[in-house]
Amino acid sequence: MEDTQMPESLRRAVHQLVCEAVQNCQEVLRYTDPDQADTWQRMTLYRATDAADTMNMVATLIAACCQRTGMAPESLESYLQAGQQHSRAAGPGTTTARTWPVCWARGSPTRCCAPQLRMLHSRGLQQAQQAQALEDDPQKLFTEACLHGLRARLCDDVDALDSYLPPRVAELARKIAEVLEVPQPAPT
Repeated sequence: MEDTQMPESLRRAVHQLVCEAVQNCQEVLRYTDPDQADTWQRMTLYRATDAADTMNMVATLIAACCQRTGMAPESLESYLQAGQQHSRAAGPGTTTARTWPVCWARGSPTRCCAPQLRMLHSRGLQQAQQAQALEDDPQKLFTEACLHGLRARLCDDVDALDSYLPPRVAELARKIAEVLEVPQPAPT
C-alpha cells in the first residue's frame, strides 16, 4: 500500500464528525454544572454516548477507506484496536452494579473482587484527583475553555459563559470565542 493523502471527501467528513463529537463533549461538561441538578444523569450519558458513537463513525469511515485502498486486514484490525472494544449496550452487569458502589464507599480497590473493577476504581480515583486540580493543569484548562468557547461561538451566546463556568475558564473561553469567525452556511 502506497502512502497517499486522505481523500478530500473523507477529510471533510472527518472534520464534520469530529466537530460534532466535540460539541457533544462540551455538553457533557455543561451538564456537570450545579444548575443542571435535575438533568445531569440523563444528559451526561446521552451526550457522552453520542460523542462515542460519533467518534466510532469516524473510525469506521477511515477504516472503510483504508480497506478499499488495500490495507492489510491484520494492520487494519491492529489500528482499530479491536481487542479493546467493549460494548456498553449491556450496561453494567449485576456484578459491577453490586460491587462498584462497595469499592467506592470503602475507598479501596483491593476489596473489589474483579480485577477489571479494581483497575476501573483505581483509574476513577486518579481521574477524580486530577479533575480537582483542573486549574493547576494548563492543558486541561485550555481544552475545557476551547470546548466552551467553540460552543458559545456556534450558538452565538458568548455572554452565557460567565453564568456557568469558573472565572478562569470563562475568561479563556471568551477569548477563544471572540477570535473565531462567525460560522457561515456551507455553500450549496
